[in-house]
Amino acid sequence: MTIKKRKAYELEIIDLAFGGRGLAKPDGLPVFIDRCVPGDVVFAKITKKKKSWAEGKLINIITPSPLRNQGRCQYNNFCGGCKWQQIAYDLQLEYKKRHVTESLEHIGGLKDVLVNDVIPSDNIYEYRNKMEFSCSSKRWLLPWELENDEIKKDFGIGLHVPGTFDKVIDIQHCDIMPDLGNKILDDVRNFIKTSDLPAYDLRSHEGFWRFLMLRHSVAFDTWMVNIVTKEKNREILGNLATVLSQKYPQVQSIVNNITDSKSGVATDKEEISLYGEDYIKEKLGNFEFKISANSFFQTNTRACEKLYSKVSEYAALTGDEIVMDLYSGTGTIPIWLSGQAKMVYGIEIVKSAVIDAKQNAQLNGIENCEFLEGDIKDVLPQLKQNPDVMIIDPPRMGMHKDVVQQVLSISPEKIVYVSCNPATLARDLELLGSKYEVRHIQPIDMFPHTYHIESVALLLRK
Repeated sequence: MTIKKRKAYELEIIDLAFGGRGLAKPDGLPVFIDRCVPGDVVFAKITKKKKSWAEGKLINIITPSPLRNQGRCQYNNFCGGCKWQQIAYDLQLEYKKRHVTESLEHIGGLKDVLVNDVIPSDNIYEYRNKMEFSCSSKRWLLPWELENDEIKKDFGIGLHVPGTFDKVIDIQHCDIMPDLGNKILDDVRNFIKTSDLPAYDLRSHEGFWRFLMLRHSVAFDTWMVNIVTKEKNREILGNLATVLSQKYPQVQSIVNNITDSKSGVATDKEEISLYGEDYIKEKLGNFEFKISANSFFQTNTRACEKLYSKVSEYAALTGDEIVMDLYSGTGTIPIWLSGQAKMVYGIEIVKSAVIDAKQNAQLNGIENCEFLEGDIKDVLPQLKQNPDVMIIDPPRMGMHKDVVQQVLSISPEKIVYVSCNPATLARDLELLGSKYEVRHIQPIDMFPHTYHIESVALLLRK
């Protein structure tokens, strides 16, 4: 079979590739197709063709795989939130473990590393403590809506269609956030519809309503509502805050973030507090944390505790060690380890995160954590303390090559590497391999029904 671009073919899906796409191999050519399950026989159109691989778009499923389940959410075939609902959860975990192992072998050349079974999430629905919904003046119509002439392509608030920047599905119920969030979402939708103010248009850059961000504290069962708009309007935002605060006692914070940025990202230029505090509190283990509208915080609270427990286990601190945490964010890992170490230093480039980290340490009465602001490759050379243990928790892109060299130069006895991307984990472990042996890798599932997987790796100096 000669595969050609813009042609459609009947293909059998034989595997799930890293990134969550189905894999077909007609005559040995890898073809990657989204929203497929191994065992599916599909009809797909080739959208990209290279010498050694191709991409296709699913047109229809000819024969469903026996592994295919009916997803609980009515949108899971259309939005990008949780595409793996059609796969049983235990099978999701098997694929995630395999993707970590294969990344280590194929990218990092690490063939004999022990990768443990994935630690599952306790909840596989209603587990997210943060959801962000986009507003659109012309929502994306789903197939069953297109069949109904009475349904108009009007205002919608929800999640983006994958591969688009301005197509929004009007989400009536999201299964991966707690149910009260759906009630708040519906009330905000109804308020906006009657407000006579238009949703922001990412093409024309006109309009008022931009995003709704909801945060939930698992420990205290409280909520933050962050309404992101293009400009100020204290009267109408105040009315919305009154509606929500009077109806839901669990809503402890309502803020309005204002941004005229042309990008489709809910970053703020100015923040106005509309009701309550400008933060909510959450607990990880015995520690409390203030979470503001734009703070970074792991989105699966209970799974995060499992992650940090594994970090603590691998660090195996006795109370006498100097610990250094690269990419320390709002200070959650340093604070988690503070009672087990002599001193913990955190380095973070984002100024607001460093401020939050210092406040969180103060909130918990912790005096042996010091947080330093700046680019790691600039801050590390200035530090005189050499750590016994280094925690590395980089963003998805992994470590900068200059940071890798600095880590090798400092050469702590032990490194605990926390990764949200098996590909860059494998690359960085290979780069550290000249001085370090990888002892264990523990995947932890924080994102059920997605291909994403967190991993904790223990590295010991050779």
